[in-house]
Amino acid sequence: METSTLTITKRDGNAERFSLDKIMNAIIKAFNAVGQPIDLGGLSKIITHLDIHNGITVEEIQNQVEVALMKEGDYEVAKSFMLYRQRHTEDRETMEKLKFLADYCDAANAATGSKYDANANVEHKNIATLIGELPKSNFIRLNRRLLTDRIKQMYGKELADRYIDLLTHHFIYKNDETSLANYCASITMYPWLLNGTASIGGNSTAPTNLKSFCGGFVNMVFMVSSMLSGACATPEFLMYLNYFIGKDYGQDYYTRADQVVDLSLKKRTLDKVITDCFEQIVYTLNQPTGARNYQAVFWNIAYYDKPYFESLFGEFRFPDGSAPDWEGLKWLQKRFMRWFNQERTHAVLTFPVETMALLSKDGEMVDQDMAEFTAEMYAAGHSFFTYMSDNADSLSSCCRLRNEITDNGFSYTLGAGGVSTGSKSVLTINLNRCIQYAVNNKMDYKEFLTDIIDLCHKVQLAYNENLKELAAHGMLPLFDAGYINIGRQYLTIGVNGLVEAAEFMGLTINDNENYRNFVQTVLGLVEKKNKEYRTKDVMFNCEMIPAENVGVKHAKWDREDGYFVPRDCYNSYFYVVEDPSISILEKFRLHGAPYIKHLTGGSALHLNLEEHLSQEQYMHLLHVAAKEGCNYFTFNIPNTICNDCGHIDKRYLKECPHCHSKNVDYMTRIIGYLKRVSNFSMPRQEEAARRHYATQRQLVENDTTASPSMTNLLNAERKNVLTPERQTDAQVLK
Repeated sequence: METSTLTITKRDGNAERFSLDKIMNAIIKAFNAVGQPIDLGGLSKIITHLDIHNGITVEEIQNQVEVALMKEGDYEVAKSFMLYRQRHTEDRETMEKLKFLADYCDAANAATGSKYDANANVEHKNIATLIGELPKSNFIRLNRRLLTDRIKQMYGKELADRYIDLLTHHFIYKNDETSLANYCASITMYPWLLNGTASIGGNSTAPTNLKSFCGGFVNMVFMVSSMLSGACATPEFLMYLNYFIGKDYGQDYYTRADQVVDLSLKKRTLDKVITDCFEQIVYTLNQPTGARNYQAVFWNIAYYDKPYFESLFGEFRFPDGSAPDWEGLKWLQKRFMRWFNQERTHAVLTFPVETMALLSKDGEMVDQDMAEFTAEMYAAGHSFFTYMSDNADSLSSCCRLRNEITDNGFSYTLGAGGVSTGSKSVLTINLNRCIQYAVNNKMDYKEFLTDIIDLCHKVQLAYNENLKELAAHGMLPLFDAGYINIGRQYLTIGVNGLVEAAEFMGLTINDNENYRNFVQTVLGLVEKKNKEYRTKDVMFNCEMIPAENVGVKHAKWDREDGYFVPRDCYNSYFYVVEDPSISILEKFRLHGAPYIKHLTGGSALHLNLEEHLSQEQYMHLLHVAAKEGCNYFTFNIPNTICNDCGHIDKRYLKECPHCHSKNVDYMTRIIGYLKRVSNFSMPRQEEAARRHYATQRQLVENDTTASPSMTNLLNAERKNVLTPERQTDAQVLK
């Protein structure tokens, strides 16, 4: 065989010139190990069975050597060779783990130290987090074997081999391979309301009053989240809490919030009893838990305006036959949000991730009261998501459903809203690599991408069969008990590197026809396959994934392999996050209906601002979102945390206003959830430093739709000088 120009792929992925001598020496050692002689003729016979090709892996060569030895009848030698491989594999794995242990101990933080899935939600690096990290490589191997075995059964060995090839060469990325659990879920708590946690392996009984609700809820969320890889959303949380407050204190309790109801020496008011419940639940669920590698539960909740509440819960009845009370829930939603906003000035509280669901019509909010409250809370410095739609039924099926439930479902892995649904599995396509590879090899990128997308759907179906088998053996009690409906769980096709692929294609990244057509073409290919593979039992969606970890990995891997990589972390938006030329309003357009129409799994606009806006300005932006069809967004203003005195300020400051120390940290959204920047992995800290934070001035300068009164008011507020006339205007506008 001609081998002088061949290369092999080593275990670390690097290429090396092929050496026949190394193979011959390994075979000779195997014969010597069992005391059998081997001459050159016998060696040549074994070598002739090998099929060496360019790029072949070390593992493939060794597999072929084993087969060649057995073909020649050298079974003892083959056994010796296998044992030799096993010993060396174990030695390599042990050395790799020892090196990882040393590197992890030296890392700046837990996220930087993690080799496989860096996560800023793990705040502290300690023995518990190290114990969680060490088995991850084993889980990856196990998950890949389970999945490829199923793919072979369903579609054949060729597709299974192609899947591994695309995975190892970073055309696709399997999210959460380090866990056997399905991904994320927005649960219904009704089974717990009826039977406690017994149906999922617990021993707590159903809640009967406010006290047992609070304690039991925390236990239930810990148990549920231990059986998920990702987020656990409890969209009924505040509705159930409202029910139990009403049972103990009367349905009109919110009209008597200042009444003293505690007979102890504390003599607490009803409002204090309620906020103590908030404190018990929120602080407990923000504690790290051993079942999740010493990270807090990724907990989501939802708030609703009246149309969404009626759409989701209009027919709902509690076990005693009573219906949910909207007036009480509305009061409780506002009270919780105000309390949580204030509490974040006392402690770094990441969870719950909150979503406010608002119905819009013709650019106006249908429930004006909740819309104004939403703007009020943004102006007060609170950080939460808003989901907006012109279809109240659209939220009835999932975490964040954009299309009608009879068409495509909508489940965002960071969002919350609907009940008993979520995402079973996420398989992400590296669009930048896929498109560049096709173009560089003179291929139609749309055809190449379609082939990749088709393979991803087959892989997800194979995963679904494995999940069903686990369920059939009683391993998924959340499904059996009814917390999650497996028929309303999505198989998600994730996308990453869209902006970078467009830049490679020479497109300008702003709201223009060429870029819009490119986005619609690429994402349309995914949606077409989603519809093609959908059945009555299986649903697919497409999501621009948050990519906290993989956005960095894709950029690193692509750069190492010689692809065009314009930044060190791929975007999770439709614009370049560090670009100062993209206006605030253009960002809403870039996340508006024409761009997101094929993203049935969603994308979240994180609008980075340097300073807080007024209530009127936020109301204006809510109208902009409704007009543009931007359905999921948040405003992200870094909060300042003093590392010396611990003071937390809602503003983005250079020094602590309390002790004047310049030793400050910032709390901002890494992507989706709030954390200290110092908890980010080092590549993500660098990405955070490059983000462009817009000012109020840029809002006015780029906003052609702003009213003159709003523009004048904003300019006066910027100068902190309000004339008597402007003070009157401000009172009217606010």
